[in-house]
Amino acid sequence: MKRSNTKRNRWQDHYSRRAKKEKFPARSVYKLQEIQRKYNLIKKGDKVLDLGCSPGSWLLLAAKLTGAGGRVVGVDLQPVSIEIPSNARVYKADILSINDEFFRSEGQDFNIILSDMAPATSGSKHVDSARSFNLCQAALSIAQNMLIPGGSFVCKIFQGEDFKAFSDSVKSSFNKTRIFKPQSSRKASREIYIIGLGKK
Repeated sequence: MKRSNTKRNRWQDHYSRRAKKEKFPARSVYKLQEIQRKYNLIKKGDKVLDLGCSPGSWLLLAAKLTGAGGRVVGVDLQPVSIEIPSNARVYKADILSINDEFFRSEGQDFNIILSDMAPATSGSKHVDSARSFNLCQAALSIAQNMLIPGGSFVCKIFQGEDFKAFSDSVKSSFNKTRIFKPQSSRKASREIYIIGLGKK
């Protein structure tokens, strides 16, 4: 039995070891890679907003995908300690209380808005789902303000009773929506990604 658990723990940590080897600060980078492979959202020269960017894995990958002619802006409550690429910038701020000055300083011409935000978990599925929903609503509001027409939105949400309501909100703002569960998500995780394509 002990041997079986060891094998399972090794598999669960496969992406963590790979991230370390490939010099990414977290295994979450492979979720964005899967989304990118399937939908090809981020292109050279794009302007990308990464909400909840710490510890920086999505920021690094987005900066690589946009290239020198692109720009990536990250926002998080937590500091980002990695070396930031020259085409990226990070703000330490609370998404739930972001002000108009940020919108003015960064413009309303983003091609892609990414949100891999997750709430501080409480152990209660109901409470955690509600907190996730609040973060998602904030991310969608920012997307509605800062995405160009035709732009794309990627948002992580915990599956719960608010999932359909949020999915419907995304559908009302985008021409197409997709639901995606990356293989690199932990099997026990209730996270899922809603992708909005073609902002109306």
